[in-house]
Amino acid sequence: MTEEGDGRLERLNEMLKRRGFLLPAFGIYGGAKGLYDFGPVGGRLRSRVNQAWLDHWLQLGNIVELSCPTVTPYEVLEASGHVGEFSDFMTTCKACEEASRADTLLEPHHPNPDALKRDELQELLHSINPECPSCKASDWSDVVAQNLMFNTTIGSGSSGRAGFIRPETAQGMFTSFPSIYRHFRERLPFGAVQVGKGYRNEIAPRQGMIRLREFNMAELEYFIDPEAPVDVDLSAWENQIITFIAQDSPEFTSTLAKAHEDGLIHHPTVAQFLGMTHDFLVNMGIIPSKIRFRQHEKDEMAHYAKDCWDIEILGSYGWIECVGVAHRGCYDLESHHKATGKSLHARREYAEPKTTIIDAWTINGATVGPTFKALAGAVKVAVEELPKSTQFPAQVTLSTGDTVTLEEQHVKPNQLTIKETGEWYIPHVIEPAFGIDRIIWHMIDHAYHESDKDGEVYTIMKLKDTIVPVDYAVFPLFEKDGMDQMAMELHRTFCASTGIVSMYDGSGSIGRRYARADEIGVPQCITVDHQSLEDRTVTVRNRDNGEQTRVSIESLTQ
Repeated sequence: MTEEGDGRLERLNEMLKRRGFLLPAFGIYGGAKGLYDFGPVGGRLRSRVNQAWLDHWLQLGNIVELSCPTVTPYEVLEASGHVGEFSDFMTTCKACEEASRADTLLEPHHPNPDALKRDELQELLHSINPECPSCKASDWSDVVAQNLMFNTTIGSGSSGRAGFIRPETAQGMFTSFPSIYRHFRERLPFGAVQVGKGYRNEIAPRQGMIRLREFNMAELEYFIDPEAPVDVDLSAWENQIITFIAQDSPEFTSTLAKAHEDGLIHHPTVAQFLGMTHDFLVNMGIIPSKIRFRQHEKDEMAHYAKDCWDIEILGSYGWIECVGVAHRGCYDLESHHKATGKSLHARREYAEPKTTIIDAWTINGATVGPTFKALAGAVKVAVEELPKSTQFPAQVTLSTGDTVTLEEQHVKPNQLTIKETGEWYIPHVIEPAFGIDRIIWHMIDHAYHESDKDGEVYTIMKLKDTIVPVDYAVFPLFEKDGMDQMAMELHRTFCASTGIVSMYDGSGSIGRRYARADEIGVPQCITVDHQSLEDRTVTVRNRDNGEQTRVSIESLTQ
């Protein structure tokens, strides 16, 4: 890639808009910050990336796909911690009243401002006093926390229920745990995936597709027994040298297995998912040398997280976090269990049953019945809950609210033998979370190649064949003499084939049509000419090397 300073980024963004990859949403109304359309070309690209992501994780064999509502009740996101904690710190320019994220303003002046507390941000902001990105003034309000969720009402009138548009896909998968548990016949580990929209009312979205208010995300929630032995084979990545930034450590290179053996990656499944994430990104066309794994520092780690890694990609905007792989412990399921009282447990069976002998008390029926009469049943329940150390006489409050005095003649020792074959526990969760928009942006950024042709910039988008938005471009040499009909017939045959997208283009010179196809990454252009009418052969031109070969139409459509 050429340097940003030579205008490459501006040319790239202009081309994406002109050719229908990415467009400012509602452009005829002036657009809206943080909202973009995937256009006629980008829409298909996004769909193929989404499907590739699903296929990549479904290959594990113990994964199901869910689709949960984007509208979420208030109580769900209150239990998950989003209502109280899902905020960014905001400051407002007093000159132009434009809001900005305080940490973003301070990025040139602090190694990790996102980890600073509000008071620390405010002190640094007022000490640096940076320029406003909009008006260049340097006069800022105090820093305040701004919750990022879009709120809504579920229902109408007085019966309406408070809710939010979801900031992530995860919570629907957590609350669906009992259904997933039954589906997998109550055997862990297993996971659920979901690809869909997320919404965050970003304070000041900038850098195009990097920070959006409505975005495409893909998440896997992988449920594990924290006490079960884990047999993960990391040998698939033994020859893959990866760049790491661990806690309190400068950048270094290593393999996944070595990083795990050294204790940097705490759980073997996290290491496996980091490897699978690396594979996915490379398969999507991300340049391997522009990928690195950065471990969260202790002061930026979520309080419930046991380990968390960001997968960052280098592009025209610098290093950008595009994926997070987190070991979330049991926080999510436990939070929803406490909030609802519903069981979100799994059961582990013991290799051998465990027998426990408990010394306790029970009632002496011969004395309790005549003494307490109708309260005898409640007395029995209360007595059997007393510790063995209880001294009599003793006053006990019953479940009925009555208080009674128990004498020695009312009770007798009772030894309970409890045989347990297993126990209930709350599973832990390991979560890879992907920002699809950011990944697509970097795929395009890495695939975008410029060269000089006849004194002009010539663009080729070298996207991977598996995710290109258009597989074939079909051209008639001229739109006459039956060449256009044959080209249209071939185009429609391609379009009728599952998984193939074709584009017909009969406008302008063949050279111009090749250039338009190269610009959106079409791997093969097919030209129907006079010879095609005679022997049903066509010219196939390769995008990357420009080579042309003559083949039969039947060989393309079989």
